[in-house]
Amino acid sequence: SGLRMVPEHRAARSPFGLDEPPWVPDKECPRCMQCDTKFDFITRKHHCRRCGKCFCDKCCSKKVPLPRMCFVDPVRQCAECALVSQKETEFYDKQLKVLMNGATFFVTLGTSDKSELMVCRLSNNQRYLVLDGDSHYEIEIIQISTVQILTEGFTPGGGNTRAIGMILQYKVPGSEEVMQMKFTAGEDFSCNKKLSAAWLAAMHKATKLLYESRDQ
Repeated sequence: SGLRMVPEHRAARSPFGLDEPPWVPDKECPRCMQCDTKFDFITRKHHCRRCGKCFCDKCCSKKVPLPRMCFVDPVRQCAECALVSQKETEFYDKQLKVLMNGATFFVTLGTSDKSELMVCRLSNNQRYLVLDGDSHYEIEIIQISTVQILTEGFTPGGGNTRAIGMILQYKVPGSEEVMQMKFTAGEDFSCNKKLSAAWLAAMHKATKLLYESRDQ
């Protein structure tokens, strides 16, 4: 069981969401798909809400939040899926808020030599990247094709790096044209570089979730 709050129209769903998988039919899994224990009256079978496979209680005992499938409360998952979902929880608890709060960057469109200081943030419905300055842009997240995070501070022997910008490519709705934007953290004191670096790290995490949802 598990209550799901799913938008009526698919277009209104979060681009980071995953569809609930089809469950392996009971008649096709006489044994636990992890430990091979045979199911009987005492050893009951359970389905992992994330992968849909069939497990015994011991191998599917964890109840973990699964916001990517719109579950309201923690739901039963196998050990492997539970680990993945636990890692994703950090995105929903921390990075998503960072993206929505926004950060300031110098934004360069295409091959232009001119850049514009803009506040970049994720919309409240998670569907658009909103850029505000003298100009205004709204990029639909689902239209983003590639994200390259730019870093500095790397040394051949290993060392700390920090994100200083990103190059984003996206498709223009209704055409096959691909546009490019470059985001660079400002060097002056009016820009909070620490906040910008945190926003870029959150964007990197969001990109991984976005690509995973497409590959499902």
